[in-house]
Amino acid sequence: MEATLLVVDDESDVVDLVRYKLNGAGFDVLTADNGLDALRQAREHRPDLIVLDLMLPQMSGEEVCRQLKKEPDTAGIPVLMLTAKGEAGDRIAGLEIGADDYIVKPFSPRELVLRVEAILRRVRGAEKRGDQVTIGDFVIDRGNFEVVMDGRKLDLTTTEFKLLVLLLERRGRVQSRETLLFDVWGYTNAIDTRTVDTHIRRLREKLGEYSERIETLRGEGYRFTTAPAAATP
Repeated sequence: MEATLLVVDDESDVVDLVRYKLNGAGFDVLTADNGLDALRQAREHRPDLIVLDLMLPQMSGEEVCRQLKKEPDTAGIPVLMLTAKGEAGDRIAGLEIGADDYIVKPFSPRELVLRVEAILRRVRGAEKRGDQVTIGDFVIDRGNFEVVMDGRKLDLTTTEFKLLVLLLERRGRVQSRETLLFDVWGYTNAIDTRTVDTHIRRLREKLGEYSERIETLRGEGYRFTTAPAAATP
């Protein structure tokens, strides 16, 4: 899998380890040790994926991610956050500002490589299917990672795009959290089902008045309906 990755961390031993493992997996690796340089290199080189620490000098990883997701030329670059900030609130905050995945230090280098590969497969799979399809009130453009809802373009991360498209394509059928982790994130086991819940919550916020189309079935998973659920008497 050929790709150029940008690894951002101010700890040189972490950078050396991650670069070594990613090089061994066949990736070209760029590095940065502060937020401003990370932003500059992302704009200049347009890497296929960024491994981003949060606690960085000059500019925090959170702000780097926000800036990247605001700019059209870099908004589509997947971001995998690699950080010592492991509280549930930190994870949720990272995913909400546009990160595609989140790994807490200390970490397994093998797991990091597998997650990078899973993200790239997901992104490239969508790129290969460059068709446009209409499902109800939604127009899906896989080539540009865009979804237009009732005439309005949704501001989605690549993971949110894949999740929404999968739910739309399987509308009416319940999708378990484990199924979503496998089909959207590419995980072969249920690493953390809270990741799914966080992305569903964020997706509902972006759907606005259409949020109730994503139904929660307690103990089962999620289902997308083509029409709003009937009110309970």
